[in-house]
Amino acid sequence: MSNESETDVDEETADEEEQAEGLQKGDVVKLAYTARTVDGGQLVDTTDEEVAEDDGIDTEEQEFGPRTIVLGENHIFPDVEQDIYGKEVGDEGDVTVAAADAFGEYDEEEVRTVSKDKIPEDDRYPGAHVDIEGEHGHVETIIGGRARVDFNHPLAGEDVEYDYEVLEEVTDREEKAQGIIQMMLDMELDVWFETDTVEEEQLVESEDDEDEDEESEPEYETVEVEKETLYIEATPQLTMNQQWMMGKQQIAQQLTQLLDIDRIIVQEEIGGGGMGMPGMMGGMGGAGGADIEDALEDADVDAEEIVEEIEGAEE
Repeated sequence: MSNESETDVDEETADEEEQAEGLQKGDVVKLAYTARTVDGGQLVDTTDEEVAEDDGIDTEEQEFGPRTIVLGENHIFPDVEQDIYGKEVGDEGDVTVAAADAFGEYDEEEVRTVSKDKIPEDDRYPGAHVDIEGEHGHVETIIGGRARVDFNHPLAGEDVEYDYEVLEEVTDREEKAQGIIQMMLDMELDVWFETDTVEEEQLVESEDDEDEDEESEPEYETVEVEKETLYIEATPQLTMNQQWMMGKQQIAQQLTQLLDIDRIIVQEEIGGGGMGMPGMMGGMGGAGGADIEDALEDADVDAEEIVEEIEGAEE
């Protein structure tokens, strides 16, 4: 009996090791893919510019090329992700994603009648895409003062066929960071990693046995700690990016988790002198006070006179 048990354990271990081979959750990969509806072959998405052009897509308004994704983070349909697990670079796949797992089943109750006044005048025609009270839909008909609007996703009820090829596993940290940011914000940014030594206030734990009912002020001490930091160069395009403006904290949190770092600093370069003006998410950069004083001396500017002028203006 003992030998049989040991054999069973060995087989289970071998099966687990076999399952762990290839790409797994957390790996960052570059994919080339094309997705179409099963019925009708309508193009849903593609990384291939020629495929888009052949389907009459205006390619000047979009950028095409392999997409960087993190497996296990729902950056693609879960069914496709499951198919990629265990694959190697160069492998291809063909997955049919059921409507329920793609853009949802079609729901007749999501076709509703609303007041025409809720639709902007320029969009009061059949086929127009509209946003009403936080929901996106398209106008079916307008009769009198009422409009019939379908709030289902345009591809609801459609099964989707997803052809893909794994082009590359991304292991370089900077390339990985750039790829994730590209996926999140649809823009390329310069990034780099640094290990910074910063000062932090930490609570001092007392070793004395004190009465639990006795209240005492907590004590803190200043310690130096190392912070693994991702620096992102700020650009005017980043500043104006809607996704960034609305969700920078969430994006920063995802990046710190996916890249296993302590903090992110978005750094803006002013002029050509290389002096950074850091914007913070998760940590602050140094101000460089001594450099500023030296610059004032080189420019023959009296700092005390500037302070007196500022104080005089405030009075």
